[in-house]
Amino acid sequence: MFSFTAYPYPKSESIKEIFVSSLGAGVAVYLFLIIFQPFGTENFQHPYKFLLLFPYCIIFGMAFFIANLMTSRFSNWNIGAEFLKIILILFLSSVLSYFYNSLFLSHVALDLGNYFYMFLYSLAIGIPVSIIYILSRYIYLKNIHEKKALDISQHLPVSASEQRQNLLKISAQNTELIMNEKDFLCVQSMENYCTFYFLENNSVQKTLIRISLASVLQQIETDSVKKCHRSYIVNLGRVKNLKGNAQGYKLILPEIDFEIPVSRSFISSIIPQLQQQHS
Repeated sequence: MFSFTAYPYPKSESIKEIFVSSLGAGVAVYLFLIIFQPFGTENFQHPYKFLLLFPYCIIFGMAFFIANLMTSRFSNWNIGAEFLKIILILFLSSVLSYFYNSLFLSHVALDLGNYFYMFLYSLAIGIPVSIIYILSRYIYLKNIHEKKALDISQHLPVSASEQRQNLLKISAQNTELIMNEKDFLCVQSMENYCTFYFLENNSVQKTLIRISLASVLQQIETDSVKKCHRSYIVNLGRVKNLKGNAQGYKLILPEIDFEIPVSRSFISSIIPQLQQQHS
């Protein structure tokens, strides 16, 4: 029922992206307050009303920044985790907003009942802002990755025959597999087994061997043969196209009928190397 929450969602990784996106969220809250003036704000009369409302921009922006900074260290981010992060942001924003409103604007005693109303106000403002925030980040990352993938793909393909004639040798228990590097396509890991895809007489062959992906990488890693995902090792010299979406990138080898994902943790190493190999 809730399987959609396990769907991967791109998380912020660079400080610059976190700062810019958090600043945008804070400004969106401030614009919402001064344009619509909800929750009695319209009746609040003060010569510096808009200036007094500005700290809410700082509060929400700071909450987004802190939450994004904390979650940037996690891997395997998904929609469920993003929802929990938004709840944390709204809770933190409501607490800070309540203290600001009670101590500096309303000058009333702290009360749990009053905080409950502030929490509802924070939800009413934060939910639409969070939706805009999530969609804008998704569109931004999607456009960035698609553009970069297109730029790289324009320099592909390069003939695999230009790869060095290295022999790759995989040994596991009583099994031994030897192939030329230029004929190697990829390895797909499934639990304790790995499926090897390679060319033999210009025909794609598949071989299943009981071996861990880590052990395979130790035996066959070269300048072109790299791990790009927790379940995949790929021959970058065989990549003929690259797709980009909000989650990251996918490598396309015309000899096989599936796309190979690039984990976000490998983007910083795989994509520049792919550009260098095909430049």
